[in-house]
Amino acid sequence: MAEGVCEVANFSGKKIILAAILLVAVFMLMRATAFGRVGVTPLEGALRDALSPVQQVTTRVGQGMRNFFTAPFSLVEAARQEKRLSREIKDLQGQLRQAGEYRLESQRLQKLLDFKENTAGSAGFQTTAAAVVGRDPGNWFSTITLNKGTADGLKADMTVLAPEGLVGRIIAVSPHTAQVLLLTDPRSAVSSLLQDTRAPGLVEGTGGATGGLRMKNIPTDTPVHAGQVVVSSGTGSLFPKGVPIGQVTGSNRDPTGLFYDATVRPFVDFNRLEEVLVVTSVQQPANTGQKISGNWSQFGR
Repeated sequence: MAEGVCEVANFSGKKIILAAILLVAVFMLMRATAFGRVGVTPLEGALRDALSPVQQVTTRVGQGMRNFFTAPFSLVEAARQEKRLSREIKDLQGQLRQAGEYRLESQRLQKLLDFKENTAGSAGFQTTAAAVVGRDPGNWFSTITLNKGTADGLKADMTVLAPEGLVGRIIAVSPHTAQVLLLTDPRSAVSSLLQDTRAPGLVEGTGGATGGLRMKNIPTDTPVHAGQVVVSSGTGSLFPKGVPIGQVTGSNRDPTGLFYDATVRPFVDFNRLEEVLVVTSVQQPANTGQKISGNWSQFGR
């Protein structure tokens, strides 16, 4: 019985082999006769139709095997691409931020240049531009440090300006730096005028967290009200005449009842000072006070 089964199996195997050989021979014959011939014979068409499902299966299996072996490499490459793109995005974001900073700096410097040439220049001020490179960390509204010094012609007591108005004066200087006492420091005092009534007074810094100003010793026979502009009077030798200081926000009589005291909001934003002009010399024509104040109005007031 076992021998019969073996004989049947051997016979079946031989038939499969013969069929395979026959198919190969037929394909070789079709390939040899296909050269120079257009179209296919009926036999070729039938064989192709019969073997098409087998070809589809083998193609899918082959594709699956290729995907199986290449997928890990594709994932690694995708991860590399993602890291590279992430770095490029961060670099571009940094470049955009830097470009924005350059644009803002250019705008500030252009404003400072316009102020130097038009307002300060027409008032007879010779000036040197300087950048703010330091502040008093213990008192933000006390002093600032500039990146210019005696090597650039700066001296103590020189006036410091911004396009918006008066900043302060130099109190200490080295070859390459200068320390500026801000108007908002309590040690600062500027002889001043109410621009419309010409009433005199003295502007002092109030210090503190907000860095405000007050104008004291205003005669009581002069009306004082919110909105009045305060300018430097030019009396004494420290500050030129007619430089804008700030605007009155309120007033009351002092304890003696002989004078008014006024609170003043400075025109300069001392929180955001980055570049300033130092007045190195002044050649003021007659009536300069009125002229300076008028020209200054276009610069941030």
